[in-house]
Formats: sequence, structure tokens, C-alpha cells
Amino acid sequence: MSLAAVAPIPATAEVSGVAFNEISQRVNPDWVEFYNNGSEPVDLSGWMFQDEKDRDSEDYVFPDGTVLDAGEYLVLDAADGDVPGFEFGLGKADVVRLSDSSGALVDTFAWDAHALTTYGRCPDGTGDFQLTAASTKGGVNDCTSPARINEISSEWVEIINPTDADLDLGAHVLRGAGAADGYEIPAGTVLEPATFVVIDQDDLGFDLDTADGVELIDASGAVADEHGWEALPETSQGRCPDGTGDFEVTALATPGAANDCVPAGGQDTLRVNEVESSGGDPGDWVELMNTGSEDVDLSGWLLRDDDDTHTSTIPEGTVIEAGGYYIHERDQLGFGLGGSDMVRLYAPNGNLVDATEWDGHAPTTYGRCPDGSGEFQVTGSVTKGAANDCGDPDGPDDPDEPGEPWPGSPDVATVDPAETFDGDLSGLDYQPTGTMEPAVMWAVDNGRGRLHRLEWNGSVWDNSSADGWSAGKTLRYRDGSGTPDSEGVTVTGDGDVVVGTERDNDNGSVSRLSLLRYEITGTETELVAAAEWDLTADLPPVRANAGVEAVKWVPDTTLTELGFIDESTGDVYDPANYSGHDGGVYFVGIEGSGLVYGYVLVADGDFQQVAEIDPGLDGVMGLEYEHETSTLWVVCDNGCEGRSALLRVSDDGTFELAEHVERPADMPDLNNEGFAMTPAVQCVEGMRPVYWADDGDTDEHSLRAGTLPCIDEPDPDDPPDEENPPGGTEDGGAEDGGTEDGGAEDGDGTDDGQGDDSGGEGGADGDGTDTGTDDGQGDDTGTEGGEDPGLPDTGGVSDLLVIGGALVMLAGIALLIGTRRSNQLNAGQAA
Repeated sequence: MSLAAVAPIPATAEVSGVAFNEISQRVNPDWVEFYNNGSEPVDLSGWMFQDEKDRDSEDYVFPDGTVLDAGEYLVLDAADGDVPGFEFGLGKADVVRLSDSSGALVDTFAWDAHALTTYGRCPDGTGDFQLTAASTKGGVNDCTSPARINEISSEWVEIINPTDADLDLGAHVLRGAGAADGYEIPAGTVLEPATFVVIDQDDLGFDLDTADGVELIDASGAVADEHGWEALPETSQGRCPDGTGDFEVTALATPGAANDCVPAGGQDTLRVNEVESSGGDPGDWVELMNTGSEDVDLSGWLLRDDDDTHTSTIPEGTVIEAGGYYIHERDQLGFGLGGSDMVRLYAPNGNLVDATEWDGHAPTTYGRCPDGSGEFQVTGSVTKGAANDCGDPDGPDDPDEPGEPWPGSPDVATVDPAETFDGDLSGLDYQPTGTMEPAVMWAVDNGRGRLHRLEWNGSVWDNSSADGWSAGKTLRYRDGSGTPDSEGVTVTGDGDVVVGTERDNDNGSVSRLSLLRYEITGTETELVAAAEWDLTADLPPVRANAGVEAVKWVPDTTLTELGFIDESTGDVYDPANYSGHDGGVYFVGIEGSGLVYGYVLVADGDFQQVAEIDPGLDGVMGLEYEHETSTLWVVCDNGCEGRSALLRVSDDGTFELAEHVERPADMPDLNNEGFAMTPAVQCVEGMRPVYWADDGDTDEHSLRAGTLPCIDEPDPDDPPDEENPPGGTEDGGAEDGGTEDGGAEDGDGTDDGQGDDSGGEGGADGDGTDTGTDDGQGDDTGTEGGEDPGLPDTGGVSDLLVIGGALVMLAGIALLIGTRRSNQLNAGQAA
């Protein structure tokens, strides 16, 4: 392509030869490719590119002097930060149109699903559009079929459509490796996305057991896929994951269904169950448990501690019975287990199956509670080769048990422009201004490794248009390389942003559990980390895509006021012990383990773990700290049905589970991976907004908003109440830092009633707070004598009117808090 001025050629499709050639509309930023299949250059000055909408000033018009030479390509990108281009996105169902300078339509193409790769003409410039096998921006389209050989047994071959659109397999040929001909798939064979077709050996015309490979030939005669082997296993060989992964020996043949990618018997049933690291009989040992219903052959399984050179192989012929235990003794290990160490269990194929770690010798042993499935804890006694002694069975709530109802309104609303983020939006953090004005919402995109600066535009949160933030900024590691899989984000006390990552997407099979600090001033569109704290070796091993999912910075002053215990010293947390840190503790949530860890980060990249917390959830996807109630919120996604855990510092100085709460009643069970809460200054009518980030971009939206009740804080200028000091009550009243209307003492410095008597007389005599309404239908959910019920009372949320339509409230929530009964308003005003 050149920009030299030439005499324009009449702009008709037959003469100009200019046409759409390849379109990318799944991975941002979008782009389109044009090709001149004619024999003369074409002047595109004044030509117009549009999608399905007439956008007037936002339609793209080619600048004067734009010329596309014969046989050449022109790529037009969507605008991205400071990079110019077309100012609209291409959706999963959309149209592209090309018109000449007179307005005559030259070319158009429509689609109704995202392409896994791109849509491209085959052959270039003149053929029909099809799904390409790979993106070839600015080059000849890859028109080989995207169909893939997915599973092979001695009796059949399975083919999969790995794309997001229907795929025509007509005229594809499956043949033995190097053969001249083979089985031709019948015309009209169309595979829907992620579906399979199975071809029996009788149709193939050759014996798979004696062959050494197969080839899939597409309709053009090109080799679309191939796979070879030395010998086929008794089960099958299949791609793991389906359609895209490498071939592995499967646990079970699954013709026409997703592959069973457990390659070693017992991989899903064997667990490290009990560990003795000091003073055992005779010496250190490791206990394995078979949680399954069938015996498992342990021959060739491996045990390691925290040193990869320390490997112990379980002897041939070792079998562990269903439900039984196996003890690997000290003389078999060949190495000792230290006071700060770990045990890792590997299948014979090298897959990590299970692991546990510890920071000090247990007075007894460390064991799973319950056996085979629970978290590790110090056991009540040594139970070598038998069920673990788990002591008091009363522990945190069962994560599968329902929690308390969401304490805010049941309503939620979308608060981002449709089709803006297109999936992978993860962590959120709200950076307040200290006023009612909405501030900045920080968000990270894990798939693309980007940081977004979101601002409220009057109706939704959208990318800031200033300083290069219009499409978010690309993140890099400290050396300028990589694509950090950015899952969590938090703003520090000095205004920098710290991002939690679980791996480098450029090396996606390897865990890299890191916290990366970024300075966010400046206009550059790529940010290089100013510091990295790699926590991988300090945390239990997890899958590469199940690591750091959330991070939240909490100031030192907050933690010291709470009497927070530094578990590395056993004493009250003292910031002076950590010279060079940034004035706070980073709480880090791990998806795979469901645990939260506290870290102090030192400027030179060193760190110290100061807390390990079990929120009683199957996974951790978001973290938020609510200063008004001194509560650390731990949020799970659809893996836990959107449940959250509320953690508070107990009398012994550690964060403990206060309560589980369900998601808002009207919130679908979404893949929410981020959660942000606004401060009390954002309160209106006793409610304030909170936000969730949906990694799945459900219905083309990634941000949703809901509400939580506000917590009244005592006026520091008011004199203390000598008769009823904070934390105490008189006659069942609510003198705990809130108001006196309908509140029972809850021990957390908040008034359960929120200033509104929503339960009649329920909380006036010390028996609890009545969460019902004036019609007597509610239940008294309060507690005796000031015990903490774990959640602030919503103060009559059940009396809010049902919203109608998307009405704006509180800097972005499309919710309308309805009027309350006059007696409630009077009670609130009196308070």
C-alpha cells in the first residue's frame, strides 16, 4: 500500500477489486483487512468503513491520499489508546460495510458468532468467507480447516470443531499417514461449536492398530491436522484440553464426548493425608489416603519435599486399597522433613496431584480434617495408618451450606457499556475521593494483561479518555517482557497500584504467583512493573490457572488498632519490624486452595508472610476491606454460587470467619472475579454502592452494581457515654456506635437497625433484632445479650420498593431506593 496520489478508478466492485479480506472481532483491539484483487491501484480517499450502524461522525472515512496497490493488503485497526483507527467495536453478531466516496456499497460481510481465530476469504480477495485456521494480519489467509483430530482408539477416530461457529466438514478426508486416499466425510456434515464426529474403523478402510498415524485433509487438499503414535493404548489418546491441547493417554475412551484427561489411575482419588516431620516412630513419614472406591496401584508414584532434587519413588507392586492408607517411611523417603517444609505427591507421568506445606513442626502431626478432603490442621494425636484425630468437630461453616441473605438490596444492575470488555475483566478496586463525587475504579483484564482506569460518565463506568487510558494500559513484568495474567488489583497508600498475577500468559502452563507494583502517572500506554514480589516458592503449589486471584492492601494503622497478630512472630503486628515496607499488609487470595495470606512487602523485593486465613470457601476470587465494620470480605464466584465470607479480627488477634452471606437474590450465578465497595461518604438513604466484575461478560456486560447498608460512625466530637461505652449495651439497647432504633448489641461497633425500626419491638429488650416488617411476618434473628450476629441489619431493606427500569443512584448504581414508611423515616430522623 502507498499513499501516493493517483487518478482514482471508478468505485464499483467489478472494477475496483477492493474487498474485505480478513476480520478479527474476538480479541481486542479489533481490526479489518482489505485486499485489492484487481490489476490497478485504487484511491480510497473518502471511502467509508462502517459496521451495522450508521454512526455519522464516528464512521471511519479513509484520509486523502490513501491508495491500495494491486495485490496488496491494507489493515485498519480499531483505535487503541493513542493509536488512531476506527472508533467502534465489532460485536459477536455484526456487519462490516465498505462504501466508495459517492456512497455506493462496494462490499459487505455479516456474521452471527465470534470467530475463534478470524473470518477470512478463501482464496484471498475473491472467495467466500470462512473461519481461518490462524490469524494472518496483513498476509495471505490461512484457509486450512480449523477442524482437529481430538481422540483416537484402536476402533475409531474422533474429530472436533474447536471454534465458536458452525464448521462444514464436507469433502474433508481422513486417511492413514502418507496414504494417497482415505475416508471422505459426506457433504452436509456440519459440526456445531465444540461438538464431535466419530468415524469408525470399518468406514476408514485401514487398521488403526497397525497404522502409525492419521491425517485430516480439508476440502482444498491441505493437511488440516495430523497425529502419529508408536502404539495405541487400551483406552485412547486424546487432546487435553479438547481441541487445543497435546495428546495424552486418557483414563477412559469417550467417543463423541469430552476427553477424560486423567491419565493415571488414582490421580483424582489419592491425597496426602497426614505428615510427621519431627520425632516420629521411626522418624519422619508421609501418609497417603485413597478416597476412591477402587484399589490404586502406587507403582512409580513420586514424593518430594520442597527440594526438587529430593525425590522418593514408591516401589513397584505397592497397592493402596479403596478407602485405605499407605505409609511411606523415613528409610523409604531417603530425606528428612524440616520445620519449614512441604510434601508433594506426583503421578508417574509427572503431574502434581497433591501437596501440603508448613512453617513449623507440629506437636503431633499435620492431618486433613476430615480425612482425604479437608484442610490440614494440627491433629489431636498421631494416627499413623488410621483416621485422623481432628479434635473438636465444630469448625467454620460448611462452605456448601447456605449463608445469610445478602444484607443489601436484592437488586443489581449493569453499569458498563455493552461489548466494552468482551470477557476476562477480573479484579476491582475503588479509589475514593473523600466526597460524594465518584472517583476512579481500577480494573484488570487477566487475558490481555491490562489495567483499566474507569470513570463514571453519568450513566456507566467507562475507560478514562485521558493520558492514554482509553483502552486500558498493557502491563509488563519488571524487565519489560511477558503478559501478566492479572487477576487482582489494589491501590496502595501512596497511590501506586499493585496487581496480583498467577502466571505469565506467554508461558501459561507455569505458575508465577506474583505481586507487581506499577506507577500510574504518565501518558504511556504500556506500564512496566517498578517492583515484583514472586510468592511462588512461599505458597503451596497450585495449578497455573488457580493461583493469585485477589489482593487488598490494608493500612498498618488499621491492623494495629485491631490488635492484629503477626503469625511469623506470634506477637501483635509491629510495622517497625519491617523497615522499607509501604505502610500496610497485602492480603492475597488463592483460587485453588481457597485460602487468604497476609504479606508485608519490602522495597527490595523481599517479603514476609504474616497471616494464613481460611474463609471456609472453595475458592477466593475477590477481596475487599470494609473499614466501617473492620471486616475483610472474601468473595467467591459461581464455583461457590457467589457466596462471600466475612472475616473479623477475634480476641486472639487473628482474622476469623464471622459469617457467610449469599449473593443478592436478583444476581445471576456469574463468574464474578472482582468486588469493590464504596466508602460511607457514598451513602444515600442508608445505602451505598458495591460492584462486581464478571469475567464471563454475561449478556455483553462485565460490571454490575448492588447495595450494602451504611454503618453510622460515631462523631469524634461527641463526648463518650460513660454509662454505655462502645461495645456495651444497657437494657438490650444499641449503644455500640450506631443508633438506638430497633438495634440489639452486635459487638462489632455497628447498629443492626441502621436507625430504622424495621422489626417493631424486636430489639428493645435485649432479645435481638426483629428483621420482619410491620405486618408481623418477619422472624427475630437477633442474639442474646449483645452477641455478634455477624451481619449488620439492613434496617428495613425488605420495605424498599421494587425498581422499575434503570435509574441512576450513587455514582453508577442503576437502582432506585424506594420510599420507606413514614414511621421509619421519622425513626431515622429522630436518630
